[in-house]
Amino acid sequence: MKTLYDVQQLLKQFGIYVYVGKRLWDIEVMALELDHLHDAQVVDQKTYLHAKMVLTREHRLEEARESNKTN
Repeated sequence: MKTLYDVQQLLKQFGIYVYVGKRLWDIEVMALELDHLHDAQVVDQKTYLHAKMVLTREHRLEEARESNKTN
């Protein structure tokens, strides 16, 4: 799992489609949904950690993009 698309495909396997309208918010909702799947023991630890790392990276990148737009 390397990209945000990969995480979206993982969530899609469980019928979870996320579109809030703002990329940063989408990433945050995906992280919440992933946490719920992990808490329910539907997603194994390795998959969970890989997906969390992707979401964390994408969140940081998106925050940097938004910060650059305002400066």
